[in-house]
Amino acid sequence: MRPLRYSINVTLDGCCDHRAIPADEELHRHAIENIDQADALLFGRVTYEMMEAAFRPPAGARPDWMEPFAQTIDAAKKYVVSSTLDRVDWNAELVRGDLEKAVQQLKRESGKGLFVGGVKLPLALAELGLIDEYEFVVHPRLAGQGPTLFAGLSKCVDLRLVSRVEFGSGAVAMRYEPRM
Repeated sequence: MRPLRYSINVTLDGCCDHRAIPADEELHRHAIENIDQADALLFGRVTYEMMEAAFRPPAGARPDWMEPFAQTIDAAKKYVVSSTLDRVDWNAELVRGDLEKAVQQLKRESGKGLFVGGVKLPLALAELGLIDEYEFVVHPRLAGQGPTLFAGLSKCVDLRLVSRVEFGSGAVAMRYEPRM
């Protein structure tokens, strides 16, 4: 069974709005390493549309150092969970119906793993106990506003730290697995 890994950038006060967190070359290299550990990406509609607008060719106005990440995201197989989209492209396939059954089926397929990002979809996946690994890249910044992680989670999810990486920016990536 391939694992489902989740990674998100977050400020010290819990804000997970990408606009509150500065882009950083070292962190984008780290994200490429994460994506390379997966056979496919799993996005909700909002994250899919945001990533498509930012990283689908042709290249928009972004720094040259961001191109390897853009190429990695562009090439990746994507699954999009949405009840409102009629169709997707950009190497993507729609996921509809029962979320738990659909994701369990994707996890049963052979391969290295699945990688999920975003806010709302991971909340639903955490509720269902389907996330095998959580990574929080905590940035040394207070945003004072914006969406926060796992708002509305109905039960505690106890985690065990499995690794920690510090970046030159002061950000720290902490990887956790659920305690069984």
